[in-house]
Amino acid sequence: MTEKQKMLAGELYIAEEPELAAAHARAIALCEKLNYGGLDEKERDEVTRQLLGRCGKRVVLGRNFWCDYGENIEVGENFYVNYGVVILDVCKVKIGDNCLIAPQAGIYTAAHPLDAGVRRSGLEYGKPITIGNDVWIGGGARILPGVNLGNNVVVGAGAVVTKSFGDNVVIAGNPAVIIKRL
Repeated sequence: MTEKQKMLAGELYIAEEPELAAAHARAIALCEKLNYGGLDEKERDEVTRQLLGRCGKRVVLGRNFWCDYGENIEVGENFYVNYGVVILDVCKVKIGDNCLIAPQAGIYTAAHPLDAGVRRSGLEYGKPITIGNDVWIGGGARILPGVNLGNNVVVGAGAVVTKSFGDNVVIAGNPAVIIKRL
């Protein structure tokens, strides 16, 4: 398997491998263009569609958006990202329709081994994240590797989501817990 195949499969891989380094450099260049390019709305949409692996109609990425690769991010219709959002997409990130992400939120598929010796070797891994339709992620919230969120979920501001949740819930806290059913 290539390092990219290992990465996408959630196995240990080396991120500095040339194919992955080139894909990462491409994503950073596109994020810089989005963030600092002085683009009009049409140009921003074109760059967004170059960056993301799949996106529906009406996709807005706010200023200071960053990701690892972009090509591993799939979003549905009516997707809105506010300022300062980071999506670490070493594995697939799938987000449904009508989703909102508030400022400074983070979605992280990337992880590192617990063993210090393995971490020092440069090996890392990831776990995919799936987010359903009609989800609102509050400001400063963090969605951690391997989490799946159902439809119609509200993630409270500052929440740290360490496990998966089903449909129709409001979650908040660190670690996030259900505080209300919708």
